[in-house]
Amino acid sequence: MKNWIDKALEPFAPGRVAQRLAARQMIYAYEAAAPTRLHKAKSEGKSADMAVQLAGRSLREQARYLDENHDIVTGIFDRLEERVVGADGIGIEPIPLDRAGNRMNEFAAQIKTWWAEWSLHPETTGELTRPQMERLVCRSWLRDGEVLAQELRGRIPSYQYLTPTPYALELLEADYLPLDADDPKRGIFAGIERNEWRRGRAYHIYKSHPGDMKGWLLNTKRVEAERMIHLAHRKRLQQSRGITILHSVITRLADLKDYEESERVAARIAAAMTMYIKKGEPIDYTAGQGTGNNSAVGGAGMPPGSRQIPIAPGMTFDGLMPGEDVGMIESNRPNALVEGFRGAMIKAVAAGTRGGASTWSRDYDGTYSAQRQELVEAQLGYELLQNEFISGWCRRVYRSALAMAVLNGDITLPPELDERTLYNAFYLGPVMPWINPQHEAAAWAELVEAGFADEAEVARARGRNPQELKKSRKAEIDENREKGLVFSSDPYHEFYGSKENGSPNDAASERAAERRQSRRAAAFTAGENPR
Repeated sequence: MKNWIDKALEPFAPGRVAQRLAARQMIYAYEAAAPTRLHKAKSEGKSADMAVQLAGRSLREQARYLDENHDIVTGIFDRLEERVVGADGIGIEPIPLDRAGNRMNEFAAQIKTWWAEWSLHPETTGELTRPQMERLVCRSWLRDGEVLAQELRGRIPSYQYLTPTPYALELLEADYLPLDADDPKRGIFAGIERNEWRRGRAYHIYKSHPGDMKGWLLNTKRVEAERMIHLAHRKRLQQSRGITILHSVITRLADLKDYEESERVAARIAAAMTMYIKKGEPIDYTAGQGTGNNSAVGGAGMPPGSRQIPIAPGMTFDGLMPGEDVGMIESNRPNALVEGFRGAMIKAVAAGTRGGASTWSRDYDGTYSAQRQELVEAQLGYELLQNEFISGWCRRVYRSALAMAVLNGDITLPPELDERTLYNAFYLGPVMPWINPQHEAAAWAELVEAGFADEAEVARARGRNPQELKKSRKAEIDENREKGLVFSSDPYHEFYGSKENGSPNDAASERAAERRQSRRAAAFTAGENPR
């Protein structure tokens, strides 16, 4: 269908009009592309950088406000801290190898000892340990959309390191990187300087927080990209700055907060209302009734025309005037539909924040199967965020700190070390908790016995370092044997305790096998009704 522009162009450029008509028909072939009365067909045509530059600051500040003032949002970020980083931070299990490909456990233990010492004071203020630092960094990253840190290496004239290794981190909120610092000639956009291939060259950082008392003194300094860690939550390609994880649910959360506040106020008002006196017809009312001078129902000092009825349990009141009656104020507050509406909103919020609705709302009334399915799906989101955090923050911090420790002589490299494996490590974060420990333990035991998993994998799945677990077990078993203590966790006594030559006891071995089989059968039988 032609519009007035097509009609005006038709005498001069009929080919152009034909192209316009063809393009319009192609667009309208997709119903969702055509704006209608019922479908607004809103769109976003700005680049990723431009979209974040225009909206990033407002979204960041709204997310902070909700984190400070909305209990649900505070709980969301608390749970994300727990599930992504955990109480002990991201654990490091060094895996250095010698030239023959064998693990060097003693050298790994040396690295672990050094890492534990450095973790006591990893940042410049000395106020945070490494687990505390990682939890705050994770919270800032997900809430604000990004977080930065300047790496301090070697001798710094104005700084004294708190650890023997000359490496520390200066933690910076996203506000230190200005969103409006642009200079196209120098390749600077939103405070980040890039080359023609969009590789970062430097960051232009405020010397003080723009929200401080001296925030009007906004001088910037240029920091090379090699000395800056920039952890950003990105949602599009070529997106330089991060966006809060709440970006798509902020409106819903703000509306939910206002709605709950209105319901609370309405409930408080309803709770304050009790009863009223119906006066009857005007002809029944005579002057002087209902004043404070009536000793039966009035009170001393009451203003003229007001009445006060002292209410008490089991009371009998006979102070009504002719034609009066007592009426009760009925209220529909608290609203019985609040819980269902609130639950539906939290489910939508969970869908947009990679979490579980039961975890966000603390509502665990579902069936066992539903709870487990939700936990498994939510764990996938936690692990994705955890991998991003490890890749963007933990791995770089560990490798940079270890390199400085080697240069400073804090760690001596063994001559047989394959230096290409110096930085090899497993990064251990929180794992999915077991809902049915009996089932899960039996499944892992089956996998290990069948050769489809190893003991180290089981230990890591439970958040333990395999080498530390074996050392702890060995020390415990040695002490028990030395003191003559016999526990089922050490089958040595069962297999070897009855023969002097140390050969296995066949009968004991058979009994142990029968008990293992019985335990497995009981576990799977209990699985029919795990609750």
